[in-house]
Amino acid sequence: MTGLQQALAERVEACYLTAEQRLGQTFPRPQISLKLRGQSAGAAHLQENRLRFNPVLLAENPDAFLAEVVPHEVAHLLAWQLHGRVRPHGPEWQALMSRVFDCPPRARHSFDISSVAPATYPYRCGCQEHALTVRRHNKVRRGQARYLCRLCNQPLIPDTPTSQ
Repeated sequence: MTGLQQALAERVEACYLTAEQRLGQTFPRPQISLKLRGQSAGAAHLQENRLRFNPVLLAENPDAFLAEVVPHEVAHLLAWQLHGRVRPHGPEWQALMSRVFDCPPRARHSFDISSVAPATYPYRCGCQEHALTVRRHNKVRRGQARYLCRLCNQPLIPDTPTSQ
């Protein structure tokens, strides 16, 4: 286990110990995985009592990740165990974040995601440039989809660089 993995496991445990002390009950510990990809920093799988974290964002933002993302995801599991099915960032979750973990109840992280952002392809319309994801780009290439600009309502066409 690397130093960051150890710090992550210790932070999860610390969050549980804090919650147990402040709420006066015990909670089952979750399975922890570092196999989350993409732009999300973490994910809580409620019925499986499992937490998944993004190893790239953890490595790039270790202090903020441990301080904000871990309690965020633990609060999701605790809200499920205490209240059952509730809105993901609803009042029950917000109360756990602020009253139990002393963290602002923010729904999203503010990490730089350029290293984990998907590749995009340049397109244009009559008024501006657009960036389409690989999935949308491939649908256009295969003739399965056509996308329109929300501003000028013109079709998006691939922006091929002009050769000089």
